[in-house]
Amino acid sequence: MKVVLLKDVKGTGKKGEIKNVADGYANNFLIKNGFARVADNSALSENKMQKDANAFHKQQEILAAKALAKEIEGKTVTLAIKCGENGKTFGSVTSKEIAEALEKISIKLDKKKIDLKEPIKMTGSYIVVAKVYPEISAKFTVNVVADKS
Repeated sequence: MKVVLLKDVKGTGKKGEIKNVADGYANNFLIKNGFARVADNSALSENKMQKDANAFHKQQEILAAKALAKEIEGKTVTLAIKCGENGKTFGSVTSKEIAEALEKISIKLDKKKIDLKEPIKMTGSYIVVAKVYPEISAKFTVNVVADKS
């Protein structure tokens, strides 16, 4: 019997897949528990529409990510932090502070997407990578300066 899986089923398949399974397994387990429905014409067309909608939304996400990466690329963010005489900071600059500084120049980026190998602990200029989407990233500069106050 052909069924369209409504949820991921271990050992059978992933959501949205059309599988040919034994009649008893389909009737007594998959359909009864709401994991699948019979693959008739309406179920197949609904499944195709759902896949098309998912592909469209994924494409829109990629376009938005590329636009954000283009906006971030080459920007410079300056952060002031308290320092000692030799340029060593009290504390460190983390991705959270960098995300907040980006927000001040009207770029909204989640701190988890800022790829900082380790927190910045010295004044200076640093190249930072923002991983906006898988395989889409942008480089920008973070200047850490001593706070004069």
